[in-house]
Amino acid sequence: MQFEKRRLGETKLEIPTLGLGCASLAGNMAAVAETDARATIAAALEAGIDYIDTAPFYGFGKSERLVGDGVRARREELILSTKVGRLLAPQFGPYDPPNGWVDPLPFVDVFDYSYDAIMRSFEDSLQRLGLNRVDILYVHDIGEATHGKARNAVLWDQLANQGGYKALRELRDNGTVSAIGLGVNEWEVLMDAFELGDWDAFLLAGRYTLLEQTSLSPFLETCIARKASVVIGGPFNSGILVGGDTWNYGKAPEEIVRKVGIIQSVCADFGVAMPAAALKFPLTHPAVASVIPGPRTPTELQQILDWWAVDIPDGVWDAMADKGLFAPGTPLPSGKTV
Repeated sequence: MQFEKRRLGETKLEIPTLGLGCASLAGNMAAVAETDARATIAAALEAGIDYIDTAPFYGFGKSERLVGDGVRARREELILSTKVGRLLAPQFGPYDPPNGWVDPLPFVDVFDYSYDAIMRSFEDSLQRLGLNRVDILYVHDIGEATHGKARNAVLWDQLANQGGYKALRELRDNGTVSAIGLGVNEWEVLMDAFELGDWDAFLLAGRYTLLEQTSLSPFLETCIARKASVVIGGPFNSGILVGGDTWNYGKAPEEIVRKVGIIQSVCADFGVAMPAAALKFPLTHPAVASVIPGPRTPTELQQILDWWAVDIPDGVWDAMADKGLFAPGTPLPSGKTV
């Protein structure tokens, strides 16, 4: 397939509007056979998807190893992102893996956003990947919703005052990486990041989707003003937009289930699969460069590609707007603004 390419911030990078997120391949919330994980990466490359995102946190090194093996022969054709902010500490003997990972590598994550830790994390990622470079480096999972106010203040100080941001700027300014940003589930911390300086891209999961547009203002507006791009992770909101019952990595509350039911009803009226609408919706915003769902198998990937190919009538978006499903100011694929 041919995918539209969009420029990432003011960098020279152009990424496809559909990428591959690789958290699920490492056993996020459900077991994934290694053969399926490897086959999914190969199928994505064959389909023309040439933006792949991974992180040390995903399976505590497992995702990076799988991705590195999968892309090494075609590295020059791809744009690759990974993340910093966690170091991996080895574990010995039986232990219960935290964060819902199924059969991860024998490590746990240790948060550290200081200068030395970011440099070490980046070097460790290159070794796990078995590659000599990545294109985009994101600061991973910082923010009050993730850590709580008191703990986040300590970690933010590492990024802001103990050289974390300085390390990222050095890596970008000397050409070691082409773009820097943050990869998080909460948009509020990204507004704080703008106070530190300039960024090229943000990977934001779940906060600008068919179901939720909480980041529209002021975050996405600020991205336009500051010429930073956004990659949308979790376009299905953890599964609720593909017919599952999970939202934000847990069981969806009743108000979310009700809203999804309305979305599903509108899609059904037009004969459109709800996941197809979920994939296409975020890309209408001018700040958004790509969406990166996380299939676990080649079959799931093919389903995503089938949804991607669906031509969605403008009436779908207008009907959803009439039912109050979008935040004020939301641009619609029909060309209208709510």
